[in-house]
Amino acid sequence: MLSLDPLGPEWDCPLGSKDLDGEEGPWRGGSGLPPISCFPGSWYQDVGLDCKGSPEGAEARAWTAYYYSLLQSCLQQAGLPETQDRSQVPHTGCPGAEVTLCILGSPSTFLSVLLEGGVQSPGNMLLCLSPAWLTKVPAPGQLGEAALLVSKAVSFHPGGLTFLDDFVPPRRATYFLAGLGLGPGRGREAAELARNLTCPTGASAELARLLEDRLLMRQLLSQQGQVAIPATLAFTYKPPGLLRGGDASPGLRLVELSGKEGQETLVKEEVGAFLHSEALGDALQVVVKLSGWRWRGRQALSLHPRVELGAVVDTVLALLEKLEEEESVLVEAMCPPAQLPFPGSPSPSPEMAVRICAVVCRTQGDRPLLSKVVCSVGRGDRPLRHQNSLPRTLECAVLLWFLQLHLVESDPNHFASQLVQTFIHFDVTEHRRDEENARLLAELVRARGLQLDGCFSYWDDCLVLTALLCQELGLPCSPPAAMWLAKQKSRTQLHLSRRHGPPWPAPSLHAVACCPLESEADVERAVHQVPLPGVMKLEFGAGAVGVRLVEDAPQCHEHFSRIARDLQGEADHPGIGLGWGNAMLLMEFVEGTEHDVDLVVFGGRLLAAFVSDNGPTRLPGFTETAACMPTGLAPEQEAQMVQAAFRCCLGCGLLDGVFNVELKLTGAGPRLIEINPRMGGFYLRDWILELYGVDLLLAAAMVACGLQPALPTHPHARGHLVGIMCLVSEHLQALSSTASRETLQALHDQGLLRLNLLEEALVPGEYEEPYCSVACAGSSPAEARLRLLGLCQGLGIDGPNYPVAHFLSHFK
Repeated sequence: MLSLDPLGPEWDCPLGSKDLDGEEGPWRGGSGLPPISCFPGSWYQDVGLDCKGSPEGAEARAWTAYYYSLLQSCLQQAGLPETQDRSQVPHTGCPGAEVTLCILGSPSTFLSVLLEGGVQSPGNMLLCLSPAWLTKVPAPGQLGEAALLVSKAVSFHPGGLTFLDDFVPPRRATYFLAGLGLGPGRGREAAELARNLTCPTGASAELARLLEDRLLMRQLLSQQGQVAIPATLAFTYKPPGLLRGGDASPGLRLVELSGKEGQETLVKEEVGAFLHSEALGDALQVVVKLSGWRWRGRQALSLHPRVELGAVVDTVLALLEKLEEEESVLVEAMCPPAQLPFPGSPSPSPEMAVRICAVVCRTQGDRPLLSKVVCSVGRGDRPLRHQNSLPRTLECAVLLWFLQLHLVESDPNHFASQLVQTFIHFDVTEHRRDEENARLLAELVRARGLQLDGCFSYWDDCLVLTALLCQELGLPCSPPAAMWLAKQKSRTQLHLSRRHGPPWPAPSLHAVACCPLESEADVERAVHQVPLPGVMKLEFGAGAVGVRLVEDAPQCHEHFSRIARDLQGEADHPGIGLGWGNAMLLMEFVEGTEHDVDLVVFGGRLLAAFVSDNGPTRLPGFTETAACMPTGLAPEQEAQMVQAAFRCCLGCGLLDGVFNVELKLTGAGPRLIEINPRMGGFYLRDWILELYGVDLLLAAAMVACGLQPALPTHPHARGHLVGIMCLVSEHLQALSSTASRETLQALHDQGLLRLNLLEEALVPGEYEEPYCSVACAGSSPAEARLRLLGLCQGLGIDGPNYPVAHFLSHFK
């Protein structure tokens, strides 16, 4: 996004007052009207900007028209189509059910965020050009709080399409971001609209005073972020507390003024010393400008040769008269202009000033996420035009996504009951009654007046119930039939075995022969249908509990009888799917390396995939031993695994969600073990977040709300992780001494290993799940593997009955 057009002085026009008190700006000559439009381009002027039921005065209407013209100019300069007026036919929508992200502010300031929002949530990113388009009403049952209703807005869609829409009834905002510079007095209205709302907000007058002080931001960035800033001399009048005292910042000289008058001698001495200082380096020119939250976005600056001491001093003294408390006059180095090559143009090429701005937000875990970089280029001696348009170099626009949590849980004393906005105690352990429970839960949701945008679960047992509840409430989700199909392992395989295409490669290529088992007679029939050796497992199981290699018919009967006796219901082993019953299946055992593929699917499209490798299991059991991420497979093999996993999900009707698919890579290609229609368990979410910066839980929540997550198409890992599972049956002594929970946590805190605790108590049992995962990072798989092996030997995890080197041998 570059602009190389010759820019003239006519672009030096204000974008509206930034003063919350509506004080007259220095450029307006006392008029409350916006400046005469100086925006290039042409567009249809006769559009419905009036909001029915909320008339505006002449001055307010002029500002609304001004910002509409600014929006059209910005769209045209970005090569995007003109806004279409659909206000004559109001949109009814689904009141209370939509995600409604509303911005009240200047189109030029927020255009990048608006366009990105239109891609991620089409039709739900709204721009209001006037406070009159919004209404604040008391929130039912929430004393002192208010809901924000949107009656009119410009909605943003993929491809930069925009529409001027009326909403009848109004849409309820679920997120509100107010720019505080919408014409005289409008900042005060915006601040009042943002106060005491039930929905999350992204700005306030107090926050604006802090963030929009250029001098304060530069000092903080220089001191705490080690960010290089232009050499700067600052004269500050009664500076805010954050600017007083503290350590000096490299390249920044701060001069506190006791008054605005009688400062000629001090200013001349300081400016003279600054112009002759080494801090300016090779700069030939300096810029003089005002700093303070009132001056955000104003072109109140002048450019002077470094040798003209008198002109610089006179400019500083003139600007001092305009200062209020906590404001400053800055004298700073003019960065050398860029020499950009222009094919066919005479040499030398024009001097161009380049500005690069970034849209950055903070994700969970306080990780910075860069979503868009915006560049603007102008003649070195003229003001810059901002394309798509972030008007400041050292400031950033922030788009925050908030989730209001409502939790349904069978345990009335669950720890999370105190951490969520709404807690619903409801017994969901008997999953053969999911259809009835979904109807009852939907009634509870409606009775409480909860306005839900989505519903999801990462717990195996509740996936079908979640889909049924979404169906009852009209929320986005994969169909309940698809979730049921993926939940029952034998149905998954048998269904895919009949899917011969198109499309190709057909899912049937990846299916494995199997037979469901509910009785001893089923076992006898299955041993004649499924090639042996085979694998017996619980139909609705999880965590590899009860999974066993069987060599012949007697072993099949024996294992079936043992499971039927030991694992009859949820109380026998909570959390492994026994709420669905203890039916089993027999499937063919296929040779090959085992892999997990975690997919993010939205609208039947694959957004991202992450492949990991598993080490050999301890036959005849199948409890996981070791893992490695990213995969060590060749790129073409990795692509095979991803496509096989994606085809199997589509073949079952899983079109929206985060899914974990377990496969084996055999000599005949990928073969399916099972589909888990939720994000990967154990350590997978944590590892993917660490290596790729992608949070699968957040992605699942966004998809559940109908929002497309912005994910890297070809994710690149920041390193390698290799991990080993610890089992109570094998490591009780070590886990009680050399590798105690406290020791492992201390090593984790020191960055020497990565600990994922999976169980709370050291309780051995015949049907066990891993107690914890211990992993090491490295710049290569070999480095991570050697670190882990040494650590396991030192902690006592490695041993004759648990040969870590063997479990890691697949990752060479």
